[in-house]
Amino acid sequence: MKRENLNNRNWVWSRIKSFKFAFIGFWTLLKTQQSAWCHIAFTLAVIVAGLFFGLSQSEWCWLVLAMTAVWSAEAFNTSIEFLSDVASPQYHPLIKHAKDVAAAAVLITVIGSLAIGALTIGPYLLKFLESR
Repeated sequence: MKRENLNNRNWVWSRIKSFKFAFIGFWTLLKTQQSAWCHIAFTLAVIVAGLFFGLSQSEWCWLVLAMTAVWSAEAFNTSIEFLSDVASPQYHPLIKHAKDVAAAAVLITVIGSLAIGALTIGPYLLKFLESR
């Protein structure tokens, strides 16, 4: 077997392992963070509403971007919390600041995502409620 083929196979295998670690990380996020379950509920609600109202492709793009941003912010926040706890098991004011700022990043992302959701789904929801 050529060395080139071995390297290609190793590259593919290493990519598969990378996905495995990413899924383990996502599962860790779900197991350890109560707020992740809120994100799941809102993500599912947005998907159901989008399917119900028959959103356009561009509307879906905005919503997917917003949902991805919230999930990413939550994952970064969680990783900062884990690393902070290892770096300084005892209370330290700078670790507190780091955790607070990371949590604020999630809040900022959620507020922006709520705005995107309101601008995207809001008009459909209002029409639906007015027609009843």
